[in-house]
Amino acid sequence: MLWDVDGTIVDASDGILRRLTIALEHFGKRPPTRAELVHWIGPPMYESFQANVGMTPAEATDAVSFYRVLGKADGYTTGAKLFPGVASLIHDLAAAAIPQSTASSKPEVQVVALMDHFDLSPALTAIVGATPDEKTLSAKADIVAEALRRLEAAGADISRPVLIGDRHHDVEGGAVHDVPVIFVRWGFSWPHEADGAQAAVDDADQLRDLLLFEEPAGLEGADLEGADLDGADA
Repeated sequence: MLWDVDGTIVDASDGILRRLTIALEHFGKRPPTRAELVHWIGPPMYESFQANVGMTPAEATDAVSFYRVLGKADGYTTGAKLFPGVASLIHDLAAAAIPQSTASSKPEVQVVALMDHFDLSPALTAIVGATPDEKTLSAKADIVAEALRRLEAAGADISRPVLIGDRHHDVEGGAVHDVPVIFVRWGFSWPHEADGAQAAVDDADQLRDLLLFEEPAGLEGADLEGADLDGADA
């Protein structure tokens, strides 16, 4: 079982918006509104600084460094909240002996801090995120591959992996490795971003029914495409 973090497990939008505002004003750019955070949360910041405000790769590198200094000073967990029901589901999956890993484009040091802060690390077989520069390892497909590699190295069965995420980057990254994706609608996304996912759910209870119970096809309110997702191994 692979988990995206921002928008899937954790709502860190308050801190992200505050730090983005400071960083973009520092570089003479207009900061995003809260509604515009959908363009920022999910992809690596290195890409977002270029795509959203027209920075060059060199400028984006400087902006990421500045933004990360703010994050370290702020504390990686400041203002972060768990989405309802997700933590208990992660613990229940661990109790069911289902190996789990994060698969986040967020820098791994931050992912580790968040998982420790919310006491989720003991339930995870691996904690995987991007490299600090967000360039060496940041693309979702590469993150998925690394998460699967670490799970396998830990002795987990990765023959039937599933990725849980809230952005089209998750759907596309999973597809590269033939990993089915369950799309969660509580994150930061546009409706069309669920296209290509094997299932879409509105809350943690619906996700629980897909992951821990049989016959998920009868789940009311979830959009399923015939995927065999119950009893997933990784």
